[in-house]
Amino acid sequence: MGSHDTDSTNPRHPLPTPATQAGRDGLDAILAQPGKAVIALDFDGTLAPIVPDPDQARAHPDAVPALAALAPKVGAVAVVTGRPAGVAVRHGGFAGVPGLERLVVLGHYGAERWEAATGEVVAPPPYPGVAAARAELPGLLDRVGAWQGTWIEEKGRAVAVHTRRAEDPQAAFELLREPLAGLADRHGLLLEPGRLVLELRPPGMDKGVALAEYARRVGAGSVLYAGDDLGDLPAYAAVDTLRSDGVPGVLVCSGSTEVTELADRADLVVDGPAGVVELLTALAERLH
Repeated sequence: MGSHDTDSTNPRHPLPTPATQAGRDGLDAILAQPGKAVIALDFDGTLAPIVPDPDQARAHPDAVPALAALAPKVGAVAVVTGRPAGVAVRHGGFAGVPGLERLVVLGHYGAERWEAATGEVVAPPPYPGVAAARAELPGLLDRVGAWQGTWIEEKGRAVAVHTRRAEDPQAAFELLREPLAGLADRHGLLLEPGRLVLELRPPGMDKGVALAEYARRVGAGSVLYAGDDLGDLPAYAAVDTLRSDGVPGVLVCSGSTEVTELADRADLVVDGPAGVVELLTALAERLH
């Protein structure tokens, strides 16, 4: 991956060059008309390093400064996450930050919306199938012999089972796939696999729907989306659709050894959250 052509301001952070022509066109469009650019980012694994306990996840220490430097120079910045919006705001440290007055967090795959301008979360009523599935989960884990080392994460509008702490995390993940798919189906939910996590959530929203609606709402002239996990693939597809409709875009993968599907689809692969922060910082340095 080379370095993108820049002006003569001699910025401190080199701007990487996307590997695809579509990605290079997208980056050029952002640089040419930043006021129409939408920068959208996943949270866990993209702005925040993956950790064994999701409650302990926090944004990379340089993520908020990078976003605060970039946000005033572009049309819009959004965090698109499967977490509850309020949790992402707390774990990200996004509230009350100068420069992030227009930040939007689309939580629960877009079902919730937090705006820095108001500090409030707007959300529909909870989906009843989630509570019913949550009540069955402990017994299910016990019956299939996957209780030891697994971790149930309460997400309000969704519930997730993590296997990262299990003795054999991947084996526990595979053991749970089919029974959790059955549980999801019985209660009208979707099963969303991720990086050693299986999430049960309501249908009707995903990161692609959330990103497409947001891009339309703000009148995006170009879009950059950065993610790291399988739940980000719908957002990638949304960027592909926007590109086919004439809106240039860049697909960025926060690279890891756990998920390769995104790297195969991305225009630009960076080295985890630290690489995402470097990219945001480099962009901010080039925009005036």
